[in-house]
Formats: sequence, structure tokens, C-alpha cells
Amino acid sequence: MDLVIGYIIVTTKVLVGLGFVIFVHELGHFAVAKLCGVKCEKFYLGFDIAGLKFCKFHWGETEYGIGILPLGGYVKMLGQEDNPAKLREEMERAKQKAEGGRRKGDTEQGLGTSVPSEVGSGQSAVGSAERTNPQSPIPNSSPLSPLPSPLYDPRSFLAKSVPKRMAIISAGVIMNVIFAFLMAVVAFGIGAPESPCTIGEVYAGEAAWQANLRSGDEILEIAGKKMKKFRDLQAAITLGSIDPEKGVPFLIRRNGKEMAVTITPGNSLGVFAIGVSGQFTTKLLSNQKTWLVSNRHAVIPGSAADRAKPAFCNDDQIVQIDNTPIENFSQINTELARKADQKIVVVVDRAEKNAEGKLTGVVHHIKVPVEPQPMRDLGLVMTMGPVTAVQKDSPAEAAGIKPGDRLVEPNGDPMTLPDRLARQAGKTIQLKLEREKSKEPIVCSVQLRRPTETVPSVFRDSPVAVPALGIAYRVLSKVDRVIAGSPADKAGMKPDDVIVQAKLISPDAEKLRELGVDSTEDLASSGSMDFGEEKDNNWPSFVNVLQNTLPGMKIELTFERNGEKQTLPAKGKPPMEPVVVTTEAYSPDRGFRFEPMTFLSRADSLGEMLAFGGARTLDDVTVTFRTVRALGTAQVPMRALAGPWGIIKIALQAADRGTVDLLLFLTFLSANLAVINFLPIPVLDGGHFVLLAYEGVRGKPANENVQTVLAYIGLALILALMVWVCGLDFGLISRH
Repeated sequence: MDLVIGYIIVTTKVLVGLGFVIFVHELGHFAVAKLCGVKCEKFYLGFDIAGLKFCKFHWGETEYGIGILPLGGYVKMLGQEDNPAKLREEMERAKQKAEGGRRKGDTEQGLGTSVPSEVGSGQSAVGSAERTNPQSPIPNSSPLSPLPSPLYDPRSFLAKSVPKRMAIISAGVIMNVIFAFLMAVVAFGIGAPESPCTIGEVYAGEAAWQANLRSGDEILEIAGKKMKKFRDLQAAITLGSIDPEKGVPFLIRRNGKEMAVTITPGNSLGVFAIGVSGQFTTKLLSNQKTWLVSNRHAVIPGSAADRAKPAFCNDDQIVQIDNTPIENFSQINTELARKADQKIVVVVDRAEKNAEGKLTGVVHHIKVPVEPQPMRDLGLVMTMGPVTAVQKDSPAEAAGIKPGDRLVEPNGDPMTLPDRLARQAGKTIQLKLEREKSKEPIVCSVQLRRPTETVPSVFRDSPVAVPALGIAYRVLSKVDRVIAGSPADKAGMKPDDVIVQAKLISPDAEKLRELGVDSTEDLASSGSMDFGEEKDNNWPSFVNVLQNTLPGMKIELTFERNGEKQTLPAKGKPPMEPVVVTTEAYSPDRGFRFEPMTFLSRADSLGEMLAFGGARTLDDVTVTFRTVRALGTAQVPMRALAGPWGIIKIALQAADRGTVDLLLFLTFLSANLAVINFLPIPVLDGGHFVLLAYEGVRGKPANENVQTVLAYIGLALILALMVWVCGLDFGLISRH
């Protein structure tokens, strides 16, 4: 029941917020149209497709209502029609009205001097400055003049001067920018959480890993531009001017020293990125309840950290691991990487709370022994793929190993190789490589180093990194061999099977209750992962996911065998569950979950509120511009777009986190709507503005046939985009 109430509250907040974004846009059109003397026939939130609407009422000359299709809103002005099917009809209707009034005026007053009769009850005619000079036989053709008034109702949108129509068209966009600014001002007045531009984790094989960036590195500048927040880093790389050949200059601070590094961002993640996460604190995840999430575990149930006694609690702060004092997350990362196969003693500070949950001021110093966590899998040894990257200043670079080389591992599991080599740190080993255009295998000597941090494979197409060696390689989705007695062996998997999809099925409700996991937690989520060919593989990230699954999670594999697709386990066979098949490899994080590092950006005065709000609004507007540009250059793929359902899900998450997050989301959405609406696409405000500019320059509007064709093209583009993003939202189109 509490969850239902939570969904109602959060959904209401989102609907009100999204409704306001649409409302202020249409209010801008409506208010300026009224000021310019244009009759507004309708003001709708949502679209009343086929006349379907939730409600409507009349006030004055305008019909107000809420349409059945909640994808925007509109103001219907006399003489203005966006629908290409009705554009010509609207123009003809206006002309016929005017012609009827003109004929009546010819009889009563003489040609060209009358005001059309159908102005409407209680309406006044526009002033003489907005009508053709009655003494002149030739209509006024100044670029800034309205269309000849004998043709149109004087309260028609089409009868107004070009500047007035431009003001009406642009008013919605301007109102969205103002609304975004106000939301940002309020958010920074309350205090907005921001993430510092510091690296938490570096991901396997990505650009930052190749450049030898490390956990704890603070990014000061990118291409000469100062970085203050992690979102600055994301925007600078994903939406910046990237030259893959020259790379991007970074200025970083490591251990108090500044260093210049050149990084070539990659797009293996679907967008340009360097492959890092934001920084974490030394505190375990807090149990901050929201409307939709009633519980958050400090450690993953069933993990080594979960099995430790005494048990870890939310908000425990790690202050020591073995004999090493801990001051930041990077030190935790290093200790966990170095001692992945060893038992460690974790010392935490725990703030005492009374029965009411309030802090008493007493802090307990608690020692918790934690066993290593062997890697869990299904018992499949996959095929070794080629080297994808060699890390700068690494043993592999010194030994001359190159991308494209393939390690010869006749008996080893490519997923356990990093751990096997880490245990030989300091030794010099012989590696056999297959290199393209080389008839004989190449043998090289490499002195292994000690790993200094964890390097997870978290993304689709992530390779496996070997920190002791400094290489990253692919692991293909083709089965090399099956370990006897493993879940995969019992299910019937065989060598040469090619995995095409893995489906993760969440534990049943009874098991979740046993684990103390709420169904709303992200730990209880399930889904599927697709696999591709050699250049688009997913096996390392799938194995990474298996390390953090709950006990009782079921796995279903779809694979190709002799050209036919099959799914295992078959009916009647026990379901596959990830288990520890070998102790050759370990999961270094052991199930710990850490709080992200944030700082509160709060204005101390009205001036600061306005400055912070203005900066955030300008940033969101420019980010949207850069996103559109990046879409045009394929720097950001079309598959990265979100549709209506995607936007609603993001909004629900923001609303659930709190009022400030929702306000900042509305800031971004309103700024986004302003930019998108002002793109020069027919049917959108920007398209209308371009046509008005054309009319202002030439002194007459574009040909009606041209306007109709352009309107159809614009409508087709918008409809195609909506089909595309909705397909992405609902999984009908793959994002990969």
C-alpha cells in the first residue's frame, strides 16, 4: 500500500512539473498573441486527437482543455494552422470570410475601406496602422507590413505584421528559457547536490585506462576549459569538438601534482567518452528511503561482505583495511585490488543511534574480517579474442605488444588470466602472441607489475583488462570448453556454441523476502543482455554482472548451434545459477556498495541564486545545442535518444530523489524544449520563424504550395522521430 501511495505522489509531482513546462510554453504564445490583438480559439495541454479530450471549458472567446494525447500542447489562433492537411483550407476560409466582408463593404462604403464583418462578438477592429491604406490601389508591400487586410480577418494571425508574428512564434521558447531559469534559481536557493570532477573508477580498456588515468585523479581542465563538476567532464567529452586523431589535452592533479595528459576519447560506449565513473566516499551506502525505494543495502546480499561477522551497516565509514589507514575511496580501491585473493580486516566507524533513530554522538570502532570472494560463473570457458588496447607506460608497451595481437592461451580461461598474472607480480614471464601478417607466433618477455586498482568491465563491448600486464583484450561469445559438473554442463552447453543472449531472471518473492530485499531495489532487477560478433561482444560485462547478482538469480542462455538457435535450460532441466566453479579468479569489490561523493552547491544570497541559476540554464541550453550538433555529426548516435516514456522514467527518478532533483530536471527539460522547438524544421516554431524571416525579407509570404509541402515534410520528420524514440523506449529498437 505504501508503494502505491508513493507512486501516486511521485507521479503527481511529475505530471504537475511536465504540465508546467508545456503550460508556460503555450502561455507565451497565448499572452503575446492576445497583446498583438490575435484571436485565440483554443488553448490545450495535450492534443485532442479526433476530438478526444479529458475536459474542456469556454472562457471568453477561447476554448480551454486537456487533450487525450499528453505529448505537448497547442494554442490555436485564428488564421494559423500547423496541420498541412488543413493549412490551405484555413487560408481559403480566411479569404472567403474577408471576401464576404469586402463585398458587403463595397455596397456600403466602397472597395477596400471596410472591415470584414465576422470579427466576433465584443471584438474591436485593429487600428488603421494594421490595414492597407484605403486611398492606395496597391497594397502596402513593406517587409514589415502585415498581409493585405482585405484578404484576412483583422484579428487573424495572418493579418499581423511580420515582427508581431515573430514575437508570437518565439514567445513560447522565451517563456521556456525563463521557466528553466526560475527553476534553477529555486534549486540553488535550496541547495543542489553536485559531483566533483574526480575519477572514482577507470573502466577496462577505455580511453582513460589507455592513458593511465587512475582512481582519485582530479580533472582540472579539458582543452583549456576549467572543470568544476563531473557533468562538465561528461559534456566536454560527449558533446565537445573531438578530433580522434589529435586527441584532447587534459590537465589533472594526482597526489598534489599537476600533470598534462592527452586522451583520445573513444565511442565504444555508443557516445564519445573516456570510460570513468565519478568519485565515491568511504561510507557504505546510506539507507535513505524515498517514495519508491524503501530499503537500500550497504552490501550485496550473499556476497563476502554480507557473510562477514559482525555485519556491516548502512553509513559505516571505512577507516582502515588491515594496517593501512583509509582517507579516500581510491585507497580502498587499491587495497581491494591488491588483496583480492586474501582475507582482510576492515575497520569501520559506526555512529550509534537511539531507539528513535537519532544519533547519540557515540562512535564505535568495529573490526570486521572479510573473506575473499571467488568469481562466480556458469562454467563456460570462452574463446580468447584479440588485444584491443595497450596501456601507456605499461609492461606490455615496453615489451612491444600491440592492439590486434592475440595471446595464445591453450589451457587457460581468459576471464581468470588477470588474477593468475597478478599472483606472479614482480616476475618475468614469456608470452606467446599471434600477430597478423606474422607466420610464426611471437614470444616476448614481460616483467609483471602489481595491480593498483580494480578495473571492472561494465559496458557492452567492454574488454577484459590485465592490470599486471597493461593490456585489454576481447573475450568472444563462442564457447571454447565447458567445465565438467558446472551449471552450463548440466544444462547441456557444448563447445563451439555461440551465445547470442543471456536472460537474467530475478529471484521469486519468497527468496527476496528471505534476503531482505525489497522488490523496488535495483538489486532485484532482471533483464536480458545481447551478444554480437567479435567487434561487438558482451561476455566480460555479463560475467561482471554475475558477481553482483542475488542468490537465487536464474540464468537462461540463447545460443546458436549448427546454425540453429536454442535456449537452455530446456524444459525439465534445473535452472542455471552462477556458482563458484574455480578459485583462480576473485571479485575484488566483495560486495561493498559506496555512497557517491557529492558537494552541496547552494547560493548564499539572491545575487548568487540568480548567478547560479543563470549559469545552469545557459549550460543546459548550450548542452542541448551541442547534442543536436553531435547528432548531426554522429558523435552522439540516434540510439541514445529518449522518447516520452524515457523522459517520464527519468522524471520519476528525479522526483523520487527529491524536490531539488526534480527542479533541475525541469530546468534541463524546459531548456531542451526551447532549443528543440526553435530548430528550423517546418511545423516547429523555428520553422515558422524561418518562413516569417523569408516573408520579411521578400515582402510577401512563401508560396502556399511551398508552405504546404514544407509542412508535410516537417510533420513526416516529427512523426518518424516519434516512432523511432518510442521504439527505443519500449525495446522495439535495440539501443546497441
